Amino acid sequence: MSNQKLRGKDLDKINYPTNQAKSMALEIVQKDYKRLPKKEKLNLLEDILLHANKYLEHASFSKLAELFVGKRDAETGTAYELREIPENYKVFGGKLILPDCMQQMDMAMRLPISHSGALMPDAHVGYGLPIGGVLAAKNAVIPYGIGLDIGCRMSLSIYELPKNFLKRYAYQIQNALRECTHFGIGKDCHLSNDHAVLEDSAFAATPLLKQLHGKARMQLGSSGSGNHFVEFGVVELPGQNQLHLPEGEYLGILAHSGSRGLGAAIANYYLDIAMQKCHLPKGAQHLAWLDLDGEAGEEYWLSMNLAGDYAKACHDVIHENLAKSLGLTCIAKLENHHNFAWKEVLNGQELIVHRKGATPAHDGQMGIIPANMMDAAYLVSGKGNASSLCSASHGAGRRLSRKKAKESITGSELRKRLKQKDICLMGGNVDEAPMAYKNLEEVMHYQKDLVDVEGKFYPRIVRMDRV
Repeated sequence: MSNQKLRGKDLDKINYPTNQAKSMALEIVQKDYKRLPKKEKLNLLEDILLHANKYLEHASFSKLAELFVGKRDAETGTAYELREIPENYKVFGGKLILPDCMQQMDMAMRLPISHSGALMPDAHVGYGLPIGGVLAAKNAVIPYGIGLDIGCRMSLSIYELPKNFLKRYAYQIQNALRECTHFGIGKDCHLSNDHAVLEDSAFAATPLLKQLHGKARMQLGSSGSGNHFVEFGVVELPGQNQLHLPEGEYLGILAHSGSRGLGAAIANYYLDIAMQKCHLPKGAQHLAWLDLDGEAGEEYWLSMNLAGDYAKACHDVIHENLAKSLGLTCIAKLENHHNFAWKEVLNGQELIVHRKGATPAHDGQMGIIPANMMDAAYLVSGKGNASSLCSASHGAGRRLSRKKAKESITGSELRKRLKQKDICLMGGNVDEAPMAYKNLEEVMHYQKDLVDVEGKFYPRIVRMDRV
């Protein structure tokens, strides 16, 4: 077991900032996590560094987490009580949603700032607002109602090429994916990329954004871990589609990723401020909000929008580099955010609509709802359904946690499933196996009133992070 022991130099590799933090981390894992494999220890300690707020009440790691976010002064800020009864909200596909997710949404709808909400059929438990949760608030923004990966999004480029292009040029496509995509927590993109977003004046607007500019430059065009991907596949369009393309099959590149370290740093920084200013009862602390009339709220709103623009820029760079590498010319593009907040007018009142893992679906608005690494994604247009706050699911939604997926799904089972569907997987792991997700066909059944289907994307060559 000696090779499983962590040392200070291991923590240097994941950028632990101080000797105090290193010493405390090593002491805790040696005491409480001694038998955990070394790689898993490092992954856990890196997650605490990047997402410290979610460990503030952890039995073992709360003191370590406080080093990264700063102790909250109980004498500052305002204490708020929750409503006794949650505001009403519409649930779509309740049969697919577990009780703990409903309870989390109930908690969010008890906030004094909550106006209305909805829960999508792919919903499952997250930090703060459930993933798949939509919440409209009165003049306030909830950092964890948006999440760590601000502006996480889908993007699809369509090319007028036959589907046999995928088999004929499979080797070249895989090489392009290796050279033009970069995955993982903290991963930099080693290509020489540039984009107008890096010249955005917002980067000079706050000390935090100034500090993050260098990281944003280094990570431009990269993707995260987990369920982030870049895929080549077949786009199938029916006649009379909203993309105004002839009926038929096309080559497509589909990507899913967000704002990288920039968004995570913004989320954690402003969640800490929100929790200092907004004291909520135990169990609701991660729903702390910022008043948009206040300085911190204004800063967060500006930073959130910059992170959204940056996420789009990362997608632009990924698609452009792949197209250039393979000599492709795009004929149509489709993209949408999730993990974001918008100022929208509902029943004559301007509200802040948080969509955490939910796709905007205003009347005629195009979007993409993916399934998993194996099954077809849906191209959709919104119906503007007011009861869903003009929203739809952002995917199939997890059925199994990552831990349960690793415990119950084998690598050989995953490979067998992919071979049956003729899917080439580059990277990835069993925690992202199709069996860990809900059935997207079922999810779509419960949102017929939310979106119209405009086409499908069938993955064929899939690139993900290897954990």
